[in-house]
Amino acid sequence: MQIEHIGLQNFRNYTCGLLDLPPGVTILAGENAQGKTNLLEAIFLLTGSRSWRAARRGDLIAFGEEQARIEARVDSRQRAFSMELLFPRTGRLQSAVNGVKTKRQADLADVFRCVLFSPEDLYLIREGPAARRRFLDTALCQLRPRYELALTEYNKLLEHKGKILRMQEENPSMLYILPDFTRRMAKCGAAIIRYRAFFAEKLAAEAAKIHAAVSGCAEQLHIAYQTVSTVQDPKAAEGQIEQWLLEHGESHAQAELRSGQCLTGPHKDDLILSVNGTAARGFASQGQTRTAALALKFAEREIFKDDCGEYPVMLLDDVLSELDARRQEYLIEKTGGGQVIITCCEKSERLQQLQAATFLVEKGRIQPLS
Repeated sequence: MQIEHIGLQNFRNYTCGLLDLPPGVTILAGENAQGKTNLLEAIFLLTGSRSWRAARRGDLIAFGEEQARIEARVDSRQRAFSMELLFPRTGRLQSAVNGVKTKRQADLADVFRCVLFSPEDLYLIREGPAARRRFLDTALCQLRPRYELALTEYNKLLEHKGKILRMQEENPSMLYILPDFTRRMAKCGAAIIRYRAFFAEKLAAEAAKIHAAVSGCAEQLHIAYQTVSTVQDPKAAEGQIEQWLLEHGESHAQAELRSGQCLTGPHKDDLILSVNGTAARGFASQGQTRTAALALKFAEREIFKDDCGEYPVMLLDDVLSELDARRQEYLIEKTGGGQVIITCCEKSERLQQLQAATFLVEKGRIQPLS
């Protein structure tokens, strides 16, 4: 899988940016706040996933402009595709593949996939469960379009149910529809849990091998998927998981009314990581935390390759400066086998070892460096 060309119009600080990308490794060099991460963000949006940086769509559009545009040519599954995304300030986001409008943004992931590794991911282990759920959701929305549909519907139901619970004193007549929300959330939740369970199982196996390689076999990483306590087997049939969720939801109905919030469901899920039997979140050293994060991201890359038969594009956003020499060496060694795009402020000695095309990014302009 390869992105061959990307064009940006009124996207962030790019009035008009064009870049032809070679296969292999590309380095985007430049000072901070020049547009390197903005370019990676545009590439990441081609997967149909939400930006990991922008809270609002308007943040993606250049100041004073009414819309932003991303267009790209990609090679995927030995076929050429043209892709286009249009971000208007008002109205619906529009996307197209080979000139045909897509029904859903998630359809873009059938064409193009990438794995992003940013400095924020280095703290993935120590953050709360929401960060690890976001990691699961970002990967699975690219891998399985049905997961994205179930997750979107579940989140809408969760939001509406939460509003009803919070406003029960002002609008008690709405309480009669709560059981319907519980049933619909159980159905969507069952699909979410099952997808997460199978992904987490593959992730655990791949990440353990990578973690052992980085640590010189001195440490063992273990990953366990944690979901609703009544779900006895998260890989069971969806109908069975749905029934377990219903039972749990019914048992918590009164507690939800008293608290005014949804207390149970996959929106509480987590990945529990341990290193040599000790909980990573509370007790891992800084080096262990970063090794585990590195293992998670490269395990995600391997899962994508196994699923579609080719490596996804790897985006490394200024992570080398945050890693010590041993972890830098592993990361650089693993850049082979697919297209990798790296941002950095300075081209380090280790990056100079790579046979890479290098571009300077300055004030929203891109130019090749000799």
